[in-house]
Amino acid sequence: MIFDLHSHSTLSDGSLTPGELLRRALDHGVGCLAITDHDTVAAYRGLDRKQVDGISLIPGVEFSSCWASLNIHVVGLNIDPDSDALTRAVGQQQEARMNRAAQIAENLRRRGIDGALEGARKFAASDNIGRPHFAQYLIEIGAVVDFGKAFRRYLGRGKAGDVRQFWPTLETVVEWILGAGGTAVLAHPAHYKLSNTRLGLLADEFVAAGGTALEVVSGRQSPDIGRRLADLAAAKSLLASSGSDFHRPGAPWNEVGQASPMPRGCRPVWDSW
Repeated sequence: MIFDLHSHSTLSDGSLTPGELLRRALDHGVGCLAITDHDTVAAYRGLDRKQVDGISLIPGVEFSSCWASLNIHVVGLNIDPDSDALTRAVGQQQEARMNRAAQIAENLRRRGIDGALEGARKFAASDNIGRPHFAQYLIEIGAVVDFGKAFRRYLGRGKAGDVRQFWPTLETVVEWILGAGGTAVLAHPAHYKLSNTRLGLLADEFVAAGGTALEVVSGRQSPDIGRRLADLAAAKSLLASSGSDFHRPGAPWNEVGQASPMPRGCRPVWDSW
């Protein structure tokens, strides 16, 4: 069975509705899918159960947190989307997202880009505004030609859109997920470009907070990355998760259901459910 435990819909920064995402996952042979939208579980409240025939749907979410001045993402899997703990967490994150969006817009204004908050809001399916929505606005007004340039010039690390101070601590986010009965997964650890030493420190603090799994596979990745993360998971006694981190069609390295194989010797997170 193909497990894809990291994907996004229009309820955060994906381009497909939850129903469209499910159908695409089915078309790509996925047997178990988690829709892990950023800081929201709205996808699970709007789905028609008939749309999940032929696929096992695992309730999930992806929370942003702050660790050592970095924006670290934690995926919550097998959560109760209707729990009081998760409702409070989502509400807090939505408020943080709006404050962050306002700060990004102000930073862009200082760079000569006016109307960014209203412009980004047009591209968001809800008030869950993220940097990709600002990127779409920058493309619309001709400030950049594509997403890559939007992030390199305005939204990436160290740029105007790199605003982190509104996110909760790593420990807080893990506590939210555990409070919702879920499994906390350290998402796409290779993306943070940390040395082995610092990545080990991050994993140690994640485990100390109650985290139990590492996303060993994130989309199409080199075997060397997979082996490095598999070794880290084994060293820290973490279960291994796998997901595409799908956002939109046309990105073959993040296509739903098309992630690299799980390295041998890993203990899959789904075996614990």
